[in-house]
Amino acid sequence: MVITYYGVSCLKVQSGETVLAFDPPSKEFPAKDYELKIPRFQADIVLISHSQHKDHNGHSTLAGKPSILDGPGEYEIKGIQIAGIKSFHDEVSGERNGLNTIYTLVFEDISICHMGDFGEKELESETEEAIGKVDILFVPISITDKSNKIVMDPQNAAKIVTQLEPKVVIPMHYHKDKKLLKKFLDEFGNGAVKPIEKLVIKKKDLEGKKAEVVVLSNV
Repeated sequence: MVITYYGVSCLKVQSGETVLAFDPPSKEFPAKDYELKIPRFQADIVLISHSQHKDHNGHSTLAGKPSILDGPGEYEIKGIQIAGIKSFHDEVSGERNGLNTIYTLVFEDISICHMGDFGEKELESETEEAIGKVDILFVPISITDKSNKIVMDPQNAAKIVTQLEPKVVIPMHYHKDKKLLKKFLDEFGNGAVKPIEKLVIKKKDLEGKKAEVVVLSNV
């Protein structure tokens, strides 16, 4: 499995010829302001956490004719079982930023969870149960100013990592704010993780790991 980060919450996960795309930004998103490139790769499945925001709903920019998942539900595509779990984009039950979908799936016998723009203050017990076992967790971190809070701050994100107990953690959504990323890394006692271009990983590589943070540089 090869995992590549395209900025914001967009990740490409590839196994052989099968490609998954999470939350690709649209062409209307001001990518240059965030030092990003709009992804153009070919995908088989696109998973969108919330289609009302242009930094997450750009499936039309991708090549091919992918299946589009946009919301809670149970799906099976290309033999992959996918669950979309309802959650909220803010701490006030979606009143400010709306709904969010958390996606879980098993790919190459590795359980993956992409939290989208999860912004709740804490992970409810029923949501944690629905997520279940996680090998690789994509977790968003964002600004801590409560007047302009987008998703979880680094401290809350770290708490959720502790709850879910993934083997590998990949932070996302911090844009170009390296201070935010450092705060998140400091929660794990390691502020010196060096970014890598992509993560190449197999099931056997997960043995013995516990919440190992991997920072991916933007493509």
